Amino acid sequence: MSGVSAALAEGARELAVDLAVDLVAERGELRVAAEFVVGAGRPLALVGPNGAGKTTVLHALAGHVPIVSGGIRLRGGPTGERDLGALVPERRRIGVVFQDFLLFPHLTVADNVAYGVRMTGAGRRSARETVAPWLQRFDLAGLAARYPHELSGGQAQRVALARALAADPEALLLDEPMASLDVEVRDEVRAELSAHLRDFAGPTVIVTHSAADVVALAAEVAVLERGTITQRGTWAELVAAPATDYVRRLTELRGE
Repeated sequence: MSGVSAALAEGARELAVDLAVDLVAERGELRVAAEFVVGAGRPLALVGPNGAGKTTVLHALAGHVPIVSGGIRLRGGPTGERDLGALVPERRRIGVVFQDFLLFPHLTVADNVAYGVRMTGAGRRSARETVAPWLQRFDLAGLAARYPHELSGGQAQRVALARALAADPEALLLDEPMASLDVEVRDEVRAELSAHLRDFAGPTVIVTHSAADVVALAAEVAVLERGTITQRGTWAELVAAPATDYVRRLTELRGE
């Protein structure tokens, strides 16, 4: 194990937090009720058909969609238990990687990665020093002076993930992490992303409709259909006993 991985593993033991979600949120005419727990180092895939409410849940966790009732709690670690629903997005310390990455086109790779750190109040020099190890870890140091339009899809994803993690988040949200990538590079990027998620010390929620993403990236699965969680468990448990027609179809599409 590398020095970085060892440090992250030690951090995971010290942090040992989980994310407890029990919320009702509304977006337009859609009302979503979601309840699940995500353990540190055990990424959860939130899957479901289009329009089921997956993105609504993700944005509620990030603080971009208001919660009608219930709560979002980080439990454990040095700060004990906290209700994230009571905090504005900027104070939730949740890293988000959006489907289209949302890199700032006018900023270099280094400045994109440093953006989250700068938002915490750090000066430019301090932020650059903070993100230098992240650029190395994600194999971005040689790309530090490039702009987003000069990057491949896999490189852009690494920049977005490094930006999210460099700000020292307590939880990580990924929205359809493979959707913007060419089919030819998805397997390679999945493997790379899986390695990074294993090193992350906090809980991770991955919104996806891809069985391949679930198999490669997630330890647990929560299935959302028509705004309701219809099944939870490991991928093996879903394969063995699918609770709905959607789950049955999903488990037959492992390579997609």
